[in-house]
Amino acid sequence: MDSAVVGFDRIENDVLLIRLGGRWDLRNGLAPAGSLETELRREPAPSRIAFDTGQLGVWDSSLLAFLTQVSDTCRERGVALDTTALPAGLHNLLDLALAVPERAGARKQVTAPPFLEHLGTQTIAAVAEGGEALSFLGNMTLTSIRLARRKARYRASDLWLLIQQCGVEALPIVTLISFLVGVILAFVGAIQLKQFGAQIYVANLVGVAMTREMGALMTAILMAGRTGAAFAAELGTMKVTQELDAFTTAGFSVFEFLVLPRVLALVLMMPLLCLYADFVGILGGTAIGVGMLDLSSRIYLEQTIQAVRLVDTAGGVFKAAVYGGLIALAGCLRGLQAGSSASAVGRAATSAVVTGMVAIIAACGLFAFLFYLLGI
Repeated sequence: MDSAVVGFDRIENDVLLIRLGGRWDLRNGLAPAGSLETELRREPAPSRIAFDTGQLGVWDSSLLAFLTQVSDTCRERGVALDTTALPAGLHNLLDLALAVPERAGARKQVTAPPFLEHLGTQTIAAVAEGGEALSFLGNMTLTSIRLARRKARYRASDLWLLIQQCGVEALPIVTLISFLVGVILAFVGAIQLKQFGAQIYVANLVGVAMTREMGALMTAILMAGRTGAAFAAELGTMKVTQELDAFTTAGFSVFEFLVLPRVLALVLMMPLLCLYADFVGILGGTAIGVGMLDLSSRIYLEQTIQAVRLVDTAGGVFKAAVYGGLIALAGCLRGLQAGSSASAVGRAATSAVVTGMVAIIAACGLFAFLFYLLGI
């Protein structure tokens, strides 16, 4: 038999015989002891419990856990427990398990804290986290000043490696998403503009949308999920392995040696990725305009050039640089705040993505308001 078997028989009405059989394996779960309660409630109530292990197969600690529950039930009801029929090894283990009684109050019920206590705990944690964020920004400000004075210490090879990771290695995913965004914008615009016979203005819609907003925004969201999480995971892992402590002990500034190159790499690469995303997105719109709307490629290109202004492109590039700084700062902040466990590193990476995206959307709304005030 592959599973545990528990049977009950009455002997002389006052003895309850528990028949144990089959394979007792923790992988199959623990056998329930609730049926014993039903047998003990039957009349006449038994005064003694014995065991029959003739059909018992391979067993492990799951059988010991079952017997411990039976022993506790017998002690609560004042029923004698006869364990002489159990195997010698199991008998000795059961005696050892029952030798020291459970300390009173050892099993405490976990209850939810009162609302005010929970609110106070969350408030204290939020204030502490805000203080850490302000300290991080202060250190980054001092590091930026040292960089402007050419006194910041970091390895140029690390910076070039990070530039490669943030730039060249991100081109495939940026290409795919930007092209699809251009296609989607062209489809959405074509459905509405076709009602007025103005399909040619799809070029205006795709060009302006990509250069002003979508190119920088979609690239930033991609980099927040790809690079921001990577920064948090790298620094969080270094904290778990105590490499950050080693940097400090050796006299190196963590902000100069680890955080600054990551911020510089992303701030430098995001404008270039934004321009590339604008170009690929316009190509996606062109594919729809020429391939499905029967527009001439020359006319589509001329219409795009007329619609897209230099200020639109410059504004998108500037937004991308700001988004890059926000993504890098969010990733490095969450990485330095990570706990000293593997799960904490995972939570830090997730928090970095969420924080980066929230910062990007907030900055996008702020830019929209400022550009409106400036008439751009």
